[in-house]
Amino acid sequence: MPMLCGAIDIGSNTTRLLVAEPGEGQLRKVMEQRAYTRIGKDASKNGQITAEKIAEVADVVRTQVRLAQEMGAETVKTVATAAIREAKNRDKVVEEIEEIAGVEVDVLDEEEEGRFAFIGATKSLGHPVSGTIAVVDVGGGSCEVIYGSVPDGVTEVNSFKIGSGSLTEDHLDSDPPSAAEIRGLRDHIADFFEGTELERPDQAVAVGGSATSLRTLVGAVLEYETLERAVRVLSSNEIYEVAKRFELDSRRVKLLPAGVLLLEKFSQLLGQPLQIGRGGLREGIILTLLNGNRDGSEERLAA
Repeated sequence: MPMLCGAIDIGSNTTRLLVAEPGEGQLRKVMEQRAYTRIGKDASKNGQITAEKIAEVADVVRTQVRLAQEMGAETVKTVATAAIREAKNRDKVVEEIEEIAGVEVDVLDEEEEGRFAFIGATKSLGHPVSGTIAVVDVGGGSCEVIYGSVPDGVTEVNSFKIGSGSLTEDHLDSDPPSAAEIRGLRDHIADFFEGTELERPDQAVAVGGSATSLRTLVGAVLEYETLERAVRVLSSNEIYEVAKRFELDSRRVKLLPAGVLLLEKFSQLLGQPLQIGRGGLREGIILTLLNGNRDGSEERLAA
């Protein structure tokens, strides 16, 4: 009988659960669940996550652990990324979530986060992948560009302290975003990446909440024309209208303009379109667990 595993990712924008099992060389997703906990927004005020937000996230994690176990998951691994990693009261946050939710929380560094995302992206493309691959993971509090190949695994992880959540808070107030806000956001991103050079890979894959949501707006390939079309849709319709039309959560739609512009910049830096991946961080964690290492630790990540 196939082994069911669960992965919980406490991200800057969302806390997500995936329960999956192996099937025909791929992962078969049994259940997905998410909550827009926006822990990064909470921490942006003074660098500390409030007691109220810790309690909220801990309750979400506790519920997700229960859901995974009810589905029959034999192992559930919980990780945290940029928002908790960068929080001034990180240790307290982790300790309280662990106590309330009854699980161990592994705070991933940039390298570990990138490696899991690379495994999840490359192993779930559904077709043979050759040559150098760059996986672009746009998150709420940070972005990673991970290079590697299927035979050799990850060779390089580049992490940037910029994300869709923080950019939305700082630059977007209108609904829909005004032309001036979009222009200001694009200029800020250009300034942030000024002088950054990235090696051109043979293929580029985008993962993360923004990329996944864009599949319903513009299709499976993000290039100049499709990204510009996404910007037009998001800047000419109110959040509610876009959410209803494309069956997206309105809280994700609010973050999408910043996510789109980040993906646009990475496409420029890599010199080619981005294929939207069907797997990322959580899929990488489960694939690592299924690979025989129950705790998903670093030693197996070059799979």
